[in-house]
Amino acid sequence: MREIEQVLFDRGITLIAGIDEAGRGPLAGPVVAAAAILPSGLTFAGLDDSKKLTEKKREKIYEELVNSDCIYSVQFVSAETIDEIGIKPATYLAMKRAVEEVAAKVDIEHILIDGNDNFQFEISCKCESIIKGDALCDCIAAASVLAKVNRDRYMLEMAATFPQYEFEKHKGYGTAVHIEAIRKFGLCELHRKSFMTDKVLGISRQVEAWDL
Repeated sequence: MREIEQVLFDRGITLIAGIDEAGRGPLAGPVVAAAAILPSGLTFAGLDDSKKLTEKKREKIYEELVNSDCIYSVQFVSAETIDEIGIKPATYLAMKRAVEEVAAKVDIEHILIDGNDNFQFEISCKCESIIKGDALCDCIAAASVLAKVNRDRYMLEMAATFPQYEFEKHKGYGTAVHIEAIRKFGLCELHRKSFMTDKVLGISRQVEAWDL
């Protein structure tokens, strides 16, 4: 997975920050972004795109990451903010905060971002987007795991506060179980109201009754 990073290492660029997010598409919960720098030579067995890993494997790699020399930051942007500014700007905001926190610790020399959004950050280094970067670059894969595990853990905590939505099963994504719960119980503070289409709400669309 380090081919892209290796080209940079060979050029003497070693402080490479990988950036990825988790939770861009769910109906509820925050969007979470992480930035991660893996010092040259630091590797993790089985590291990959977090979506390809089992929960057990993700958790194992996560613990290895946070207890290693990995330099990282994880940032949350709430459902309320997503509704206010939109999901793409909210995703960028989470990434920007993560980059800024890492940049406060070390001088980032290069940034690799998962996806095809042309996000740029206010630091003096090259920033490039890599399609399927979480499957191609170790630093992006590390950010993917950090973001995913933190978001999943948060949604598990919220499942205890809002048990009627069974967040522990779907983490806020638009599964049949989740949509049925929305139609039955209405919305809670974790829901992204701007994501509530007619298809999600059902034909009756009793929005007013839910005090949005």
